[in-house]
Amino acid sequence: MFAAAFDYHKASSVAEAIQLLGANEDSKLIAGGHSLIPLLKLRLARPSAVVDIGGISELKGISVNNGTVRIGALTTHWEIASSSEAAAACSLLAEAAGGIGDTQVRNRGTIGGNVVHADPASDWPAVLTALNATFNIQGPNGSRTATPGDFFIGPLTTAIADNEILTSVEVPRLAANQVAEYAKMAHPASGYAVVGGAVVLTVDGDRCTAASVAVGGAVPVPTRATSVQNALAGSTLSAESITAAANQVSNDLDHVIGDFYASAEYRKAMAAVEIRHAIFHATGLAHH
Repeated sequence: MFAAAFDYHKASSVAEAIQLLGANEDSKLIAGGHSLIPLLKLRLARPSAVVDIGGISELKGISVNNGTVRIGALTTHWEIASSSEAAAACSLLAEAAGGIGDTQVRNRGTIGGNVVHADPASDWPAVLTALNATFNIQGPNGSRTATPGDFFIGPLTTAIADNEILTSVEVPRLAANQVAEYAKMAHPASGYAVVGGAVVLTVDGDRCTAASVAVGGAVPVPTRATSVQNALAGSTLSAESITAAANQVSNDLDHVIGDFYASAEYRKAMAAVEIRHAIFHATGLAHH
């Protein structure tokens, strides 16, 4: 099917893109296009205008400064996965990016387009929640920031207004005593997460002193697993303690998604499995 007719505008700067969004009611941004183009072709999206921001250089690139990793919204998954700078500062970024979709998706898809699309089955929302990311947003009234808890509102819905643009994502650099991992049960055709678990652990020898754990795929928005975090903090990390902590995730998951890919009950059970896998990998206790 062909897309419904729309006007096309190519922006040369963030300021121009914001102006074009404001001047064209019901307009949409396009960057890599992996989310918008299928919706256009199926006519599930019928914008009056499409604003192309793919050529705006200020929205691209990875930098590490003062303990913060900054990723421009137009940085592709492949660029993140292949960045030695990103891998050295926060290995979870490169690892998660390398497991998204297939080669073509990683070459064209962008981190900004992915998180703004806010598909519950995407990998980035859960990973960035566990990493305590900051989302930098620019609009006609200036710049603002949002945390993952404020940014992701519902399936395919974020806190970005129609005339705002996500300019970059920032995450703290992992400290020397921190380990991180993401594990998912991937759909065999698309690579999307049926359920995924992202973990960041602060360790002192074999003892966990703090934990950040998030679940994606199984829930409408990325969900922080506070029960798992509390069970891990202060514990000695062993196969038994990790399994017991991971099993606490059922206390944190409300409104679990059930569909023809997997039932809600199955997703809830697999959330504990993927969290356990992620912690086993992060700590080197076991692999799967």
